[in-house]
Amino acid sequence: MYAVVETGSKQYKVSKGDVVAVERLDHKEAKEIKLDKVLLVADNKDVTIGKPYIKGASVACEVIGETKGDKVISFKYRRRLGNSRKKIGHRQNYTVLKVKEIVK
Repeated sequence: MYAVVETGSKQYKVSKGDVVAVERLDHKEAKEIKLDKVLLVADNKDVTIGKPYIKGASVACEVIGETKGDKVISFKYRRRLGNSRKKIGHRQNYTVLKVKEIVK
């Protein structure tokens, strides 16, 4: 059984026991989070597709912790201007979740 959930304007395919790094969620010391924006749930026999979400479906996840992604470097400059250069680095914050249960 697997599900496609939406969080942080991104979609993730998850199944029970998966560990997923999603964009940072405001969990405030919570040990468990319920993701209720479920787009698709597939069993061995049938597939349920939401319009856009499935009513009553959710994915229960355990919060493992927070982490940062790889550094992405952006470099801007204007040609023929000697001192017009800018180097910017960014690291995205992620929340690491472990999927405990998919409720249909």
